[in-house]
Amino acid sequence: MWIVNGRLIDPRNRIDGEHDLLVDDGRIAAVAPRGEGDREGQRIDASGKWVVPGLIDMHCHLREPGHEYKESILTGTRSAAAGGFTSVACMANTDPVNDSPAITEFILGKARREGVVNVFPIGAATRGLAGESLAEIGQMKEAGIVGVSDDGNPIMDSGVARRVFEYAKMFHLVVISHCEDRNLVGRGVMNEGLVSTRLGLTGVPTQAEEIMVARDILLAEMTGVRLHIAHISTAGSIRMLRDARDRGVDVTAEATPHHLTLTEEAVTGYRPDAKMAPPLRSEADVRALREAVADGTVEVIATDHAPHSPVEKEVEFDEAPNGIIGLETALPLVLKLVREGALGLERALHALTAAPALILRLDKGHLAEGADADITIIDPDLEFEFDPTRFYSKSRNTPFGGWKLRGRAVRTIVGGRTVFDLELGGIL
Repeated sequence: MWIVNGRLIDPRNRIDGEHDLLVDDGRIAAVAPRGEGDREGQRIDASGKWVVPGLIDMHCHLREPGHEYKESILTGTRSAAAGGFTSVACMANTDPVNDSPAITEFILGKARREGVVNVFPIGAATRGLAGESLAEIGQMKEAGIVGVSDDGNPIMDSGVARRVFEYAKMFHLVVISHCEDRNLVGRGVMNEGLVSTRLGLTGVPTQAEEIMVARDILLAEMTGVRLHIAHISTAGSIRMLRDARDRGVDVTAEATPHHLTLTEEAVTGYRPDAKMAPPLRSEADVRALREAVADGTVEVIATDHAPHSPVEKEVEFDEAPNGIIGLETALPLVLKLVREGALGLERALHALTAAPALILRLDKGHLAEGADADITIIDPDLEFEFDPTRFYSKSRNTPFGGWKLRGRAVRTIVGGRTVFDLELGGIL
């Protein structure tokens, strides 16, 4: 299969130009000058489009097992494919929690049978995400996890966190940290500041994140573990991240499209779809976050896709659960930032492909000869409107409904097989 006439962009291999791509037996067989693709074989005409490594989301919630009414491996991976993602790493807050090899094997088996993209489980750091005793980290590594995290449940006990870091280092696993001091959060439901005061909502100070970022950086420096800060959101956290990197601490971070796009003002009107943890921050925090992604301080853009049913989400703001869906909105929102000049195109694509692959130690996120043929074809000029009722996700909790944007994935190829084709009606 030849993919011809497109603009091939592969940030990891520093390729950006007019190349044809040959796929054979599920792998990249050749990257050739334009015109080579006129030889025999199936041809996909990518004229006017970008051909990029398959997007990788290293932070999503597929909800299965236990919460299939919100999302399932089937619907979540279909949503991923529609958004241009060929690989996703799913968090452990399922029911039962993915804190044992049996649950890891269940997720991987289900993904093989029903999933349409690659699924890489993240194992729990502690049993039941309770933050008290270690999960079966070594056995889960053998079963197939690619990292550990108690995402959604910060490990408040520093002694337990230290042991998690030490064990993860033994098994060469990255620790993905949800940095939030629950004691400072208290009953807070949005960012603390003038907007929360105006709305009469209890605020969450930025220090609730920053204190835990500081602690985990110090523990990472102490133990030598590879640390990854999930959904970083404040200017103070970014300052500490830069300082730690300057000292040689092995720490990386991710930002979400919604924290790069929205401010705390989105909560005006008491919209539950604008409620998340960490909360949407101030304009100054958003500026700092954009600058950090643009200069590579924050390496990854991840969705934190967190589906909830309308019964749960469409309630009073104080009572609504945190989180929004993001697999089908992420790429267009990132391209909006590129178009506005907040991010460079190569940097944005690197954050969606090569960077998460390198952190999770996956041989993906690039298009070198011999690599898996995970490919996303993007139409940068396609104009459309976000319509959550047409999303492949089971859930509809997004603040972006009705937004008019330009640029989206039109074809998603996993292991050489097309799983999503917009022109042919979507998921195949």
